[in-house]
Amino acid sequence: MVAANSSTQAACRLLGVARATHYRRQRPPVLGPPRAPGGGVQPAALSDGERARILHELDSDRFADKSASQAWAVLIDEGTYLGSISTFYRVLRDADQVIERRAQARHPPRTRPELVATGPDQVWSWDITKLKTATKGVYLDLYVVLDIYSRKVIHWEVHSTETRPLAAEFINHAIERNGGVMPHTVHSDNGTSMTSKDVADLLADLRVNRSLSRPHTSNDNPYSESAFKTLKYCPAFPEFFTGLGDAQIFLTIFFRYYNNEHRHSGIGLYTPASVHDGTWKDARDHRQKILNQAYDQHPERFRRRPTAPGLPAKTWINKPPSTIESDQDLHKTSAA
Repeated sequence: MVAANSSTQAACRLLGVARATHYRRQRPPVLGPPRAPGGGVQPAALSDGERARILHELDSDRFADKSASQAWAVLIDEGTYLGSISTFYRVLRDADQVIERRAQARHPPRTRPELVATGPDQVWSWDITKLKTATKGVYLDLYVVLDIYSRKVIHWEVHSTETRPLAAEFINHAIERNGGVMPHTVHSDNGTSMTSKDVADLLADLRVNRSLSRPHTSNDNPYSESAFKTLKYCPAFPEFFTGLGDAQIFLTIFFRYYNNEHRHSGIGLYTPASVHDGTWKDARDHRQKILNQAYDQHPERFRRRPTAPGLPAKTWINKPPSTIESDQDLHKTSAA
């Protein structure tokens, strides 16, 4: 066509080919030897250590039943960036974990905690709850540890923040406040402070057993939940606290009342402090004396001689269904 004096432009138009294509065909690119797959260094690639850290986070208790994107969002909200969402999924895929994580957590289901106390200082339960302040979105953190048998609040502290070192210090302070007497077991939920290495190491050093609730199972920690409900449903409980000092004043008064004056329905309507130190027996004897007098004056008003209530023989967290023992009071004695 060129020989026929047809211009390149006319020839390309006639063939329906762009001129750029024509010229490119005249000068084909010089190709080197084929590159081996995976060759070369990828500067954006994560190191083995970084990938291991991502997988460690995704397999942790708090993310075991969450998607990679949910875990990514929580971490970045906490100020931690380990990689993109797609990187998180890529790490899971390489570890053969790209599945419905809510139904396929790598960790087996946690065993239901079953704890029993037959007296004080055997099992303690602790938790942290938020207290509103006058500033929207700003809260105080109330730490409380109690004895599940006596229901006594062993120790409490209120702070402007929740940290893992504070949690370990709090447990230490509780033991000091209890005269150095340590429980056999400390039970808590799965909060980050409760599951922290600081607390785990402390309890291990003290040779105190640690028990944890199952994830998303609130009734695994019933005594702490009940104590917080009693606090927050108290008629005098304020709508908010103006600061740490305000909260400490109110809580000092409340917990003094709770331990020494509140008649708890779960322990025969005795006070937690009296059950913890054993003086509840004096109160029971006094009640029995009054009941005897009432019976002697008007026996016709009773079907049988009344008996002052005692204490439960055992206090459980998750009593086994197979347990057929009666929880009647082991401490009951005949009327004085």
